[in-house]
Amino acid sequence: MWVSALIATLIVQTVSSFATIAIPLLGPPLMARAGLPLESIGLVSAMTSAGICWCLASGGPMLGHHGPVRTLQIGLACTALGLLMLSQPLGLLGLLGALAIGFGAAPNTPAGSQILVRAAPPRHRTLIFSIKQAGVPLGGALAGLVLAPLVLAQGLSAALGAVIAVTLLTILAVQPFRRRLDGERGAAQPGWARALLSPAALARSVSILRAHPSLPLLTVLGASFSVMQSCLMAFTATYVVTRHAASLAEAGQIVALMQGASMVGRVAMGWVADRMGGALRHLAMQAVVSALAVALLVAAGSQGSWALYGCAALAGFTAIGWNGVHMAELARVAPMHLVSDVTSAASLFGFAASICGPLAFTLTVNWRGSYGLAFLLVAAQLAAFGLASLVFLRRDASRPGG
Repeated sequence: MWVSALIATLIVQTVSSFATIAIPLLGPPLMARAGLPLESIGLVSAMTSAGICWCLASGGPMLGHHGPVRTLQIGLACTALGLLMLSQPLGLLGLLGALAIGFGAAPNTPAGSQILVRAAPPRHRTLIFSIKQAGVPLGGALAGLVLAPLVLAQGLSAALGAVIAVTLLTILAVQPFRRRLDGERGAAQPGWARALLSPAALARSVSILRAHPSLPLLTVLGASFSVMQSCLMAFTATYVVTRHAASLAEAGQIVALMQGASMVGRVAMGWVADRMGGALRHLAMQAVVSALAVALLVAAGSQGSWALYGCAALAGFTAIGWNGVHMAELARVAPMHLVSDVTSAASLFGFAASICGPLAFTLTVNWRGSYGLAFLLVAAQLAAFGLASLVFLRRDASRPGG
């Protein structure tokens, strides 16, 4: 059962990531075609994150009504539609397309968690969650390796068309898993469509984080990591093109290396967390290390391409390799019947941070003209939250009964 669950969720996670990360990777030609400054890709990334937040806040009834696998298929269909809209000259239609892409990517968190928490053996749960989350950088690495050469050979429209085709084929590929993995869904919820526009659904998604004492701190750390990750994903390609005179193909290789290192990092961190315990403390320490890695990435620009590639890999391993441990710990502390709700609510704050991060980054670049300063500010907030979390955990452990 757990093998089927992991295969299905990993396939969807990988393809969804491939489609989502294609947008910032293709940022320079997309923005150039629209006649906009290259840093404007941050607005597109913010709209994608807004779509994710919308689904996480209000999509719980949709998941309950359709079951996790069908919900993943609906998400892939929304992603394909969003890519089709974004393939048109950028404007209001393109921004709505980015919103649809985000909405389609969001079900991977609650639906995947619901599938895996039921199927994964407890002693390997963190590792299995981390393998599933490794689909995010795997998809990103594939996008970095494939899309830039495809754009150069066939043009931007052909590259976007290829991503749409892969997304639609994945809907068919996971259909055989549906009967087995959707068999335990609850009673039908016919009001799920209305819930997508319901303020009450948003309020419930926030209040659910009181279900366990560890959830607020886990949520804050996840949001801080999300700021860092979203900025790395949105701006690394544009940063190396504009500040280090890299070609689009070289930028794709750097992004692919970062994503590949992240994939290794997620699995490695999951393996370590299963054996060492203390996932929350592990995440806090990883936050500090990640901030240092991103600072090294900024400093590496003047040291030559070898240093840039090496530091990009280190940043990917640490600053993007956190999500599997985070998701597994959320699923572990949540009551079983609230796993999808808790992971949705915590991820909602993370993706809200993913909106604010790229927007603040764009404003910093416009204000100071420095990508390096913007990356350092983002790294500083992650280090601050990591250190504060370690202090809080030490004080909590020193209390009687802690």
